[in-house]
Amino acid sequence: MTDAERDLVIALRNELAGIDPARPCDRIAEAAGLGMGVATREPSVARLAVRLRRVADDPTFAGFAWDTAPDHCRTAWLRGRFLARGSLSLAGGRTHLEFVVPPDEAPILAARLGDVVGPASWRIRRGRGVVTWKSAEAVGTFLRRIGAAGALLELEARQVSRALRGELNRVLNAESANLQRAVAAAGRQLDAIDVLEADGRLSEQPYAVRLVADARRETPEATLTELAEHLELHRSAVQRALERLERLAEDDPAPVAGRRSAVRSSPRPSRADGTLA
Repeated sequence: MTDAERDLVIALRNELAGIDPARPCDRIAEAAGLGMGVATREPSVARLAVRLRRVADDPTFAGFAWDTAPDHCRTAWLRGRFLARGSLSLAGGRTHLEFVVPPDEAPILAARLGDVVGPASWRIRRGRGVVTWKSAEAVGTFLRRIGAAGALLELEARQVSRALRGELNRVLNAESANLQRAVAAAGRQLDAIDVLEADGRLSEQPYAVRLVADARRETPEATLTELAEHLELHRSAVQRALERLERLAEDDPAPVAGRRSAVRSSPRPSRADGTLA
């Protein structure tokens, strides 16, 4: 990830760790999700663990039951689990969220995530359970649910900006390619017009073709549409005329009487013996 992406992930985790649940049951649920033995180098998560440590003495702490817990307690539990076992990657514009948990917990966590957001995949990797989401929509829904509203807005703004830049680059590349093709085509057409004019074949073309040839020479930078509008012709007619000029220029000129003056030699007089003089 870039430094900006890494800073955004840190800001997101700090925002989640700074949430202080008002309900005692939510505090118990979040502590259960975090796990009181969590080891972390993140100051914000370490402070959260200290804040929640006293709830470990509550008799309901060890017995947090997902199946019977209300929705707000499930949300608190998921927030704690993400801070303890979750990670978010934004590298290369791709959103990837995963939890690394004990192997037997992976299918359970995947099912719980499916209950509140949507299907998550899981597998065993090097002896540990890995639960993942690669859908930006699912990740966004999950982060919004557990309380990362501020950082998520920044993340979505960056994703929109990245998408707009990608679309703009695509359009610019397409326009550049179209421009290069148009310039190359105009060059071929001008060369063809010069060839046909030099050997006299341009003057033999229909009026519309000669009209298009003159317009092309006057405005070599014009597009087919612009030529058509200027001449008040259909675009297809202009295109066919230019293609005809290119095609004729590629062919060898056929001999036509009057196109070029033929030089004939007068016969030399013969002598009486039949030999030439």
